[in-house]
Amino acid sequence: MRYKRELMIATVVILLLAGGISVFRYASFNSGFEIVDDLGGNIFPSAILSVATTDAQVIVPSDSLYVGNPKSCIAVRVRSQKAFSRVRIEVAETPFFSRSVSEFILNKPHTDYTVYPDIIWNYEALRNNAQAEPISVAVEVEMNKKPLGQRVRTFSVRSINECLLGYVANGTQFHDTSIFFAAYVNEENPMIDRLLREALNTRIVNRFLGYQSTAKGAVDKQVYALWNVLQKRNFRYSSVSNTSLSSNVVFSQRVRTFDDALESSQINCVDGSVLFASLLRAINIEPILVRTPGHMFVGYYTDSSRKDMNFLETTMIGDVDLNDFFPDEQLDSTMVGKSQNEMSRLTFEKSKQYANKKYQDNKEGIHSGRLNYMFLGITKDVRRRIQPIGR
Repeated sequence: MRYKRELMIATVVILLLAGGISVFRYASFNSGFEIVDDLGGNIFPSAILSVATTDAQVIVPSDSLYVGNPKSCIAVRVRSQKAFSRVRIEVAETPFFSRSVSEFILNKPHTDYTVYPDIIWNYEALRNNAQAEPISVAVEVEMNKKPLGQRVRTFSVRSINECLLGYVANGTQFHDTSIFFAAYVNEENPMIDRLLREALNTRIVNRFLGYQSTAKGAVDKQVYALWNVLQKRNFRYSSVSNTSLSSNVVFSQRVRTFDDALESSQINCVDGSVLFASLLRAINIEPILVRTPGHMFVGYYTDSSRKDMNFLETTMIGDVDLNDFFPDEQLDSTMVGKSQNEMSRLTFEKSKQYANKKYQDNKEGIHSGRLNYMFLGITKDVRRRIQPIGR
């Protein structure tokens, strides 16, 4: 009997302990919070900078019940205690943003909310971040003036050269964010004026009129002048596109900024396309970024009504070294051989021929909206959503 009584007491104690632990865990879960985001713990400076001054919401919150500004990228998941619960969120300072305090009202009782606190970004630090860097984000939360404690989560701030191509939400739904390529088209770069001056010095064109000239082939002639000046700067193809990012949630590609490309005189298909698109837009010719699986090339409308297009394979800019040919001003009737401008024009025409065929061969996919295909005109509408990131 004594043994049975001890066994019963022990069983009751175990049940009480188990129940107590369960209650504690339930209470802890419901009174706590967690730091969440939609990009698998990654922060993309290019994505933040390009929409900082626009109303665009390219990265859509995976949770439909949210408060705050999703552009913050960093969020808190918390359960309201009662109707109209008041939440205070304090985010500690990091090298990439200042300390901030935000307050919100959660209208529904006993409901899970995703709350986006204000993040006061240091835009200069984001713009200058050349390599992925880990940061610890510390957050303190109060609900109805009662502390819920502090949480810390490590994020990876990606390089400014990483363009977010897309991300997977809720484990299955893919969101295409390739519009962020437009952030690397920088028609406002201060170096553009120097390049345009160099192009005018070639006397291929006397001025850049965009679509204002009605002369036949006027647009192509202006585009060729840009092609020629880049060849004279000895740009070379350099296939650098991979990033250190390893994730099943987000996908990105490395893109050189305008300054990086000019400084290194190196371009791959994406770098060359956004660089050339920057120059085209600077002279009021509307460019198009065209993407096929594993490749990108640039196009442009040949008239203001957008009836006709031409395309260029920018990787062919480095196919010849113009220094191997005669400068045009030194040619006379006794010299035999090709001039620099003749060779430049030849590669320009071959580039158009190659890219136009590429477009025709992939036209259906390019306009289908399928994964890894893109037809992105850098229009005024796109500029209202995505601004150049600079640098």
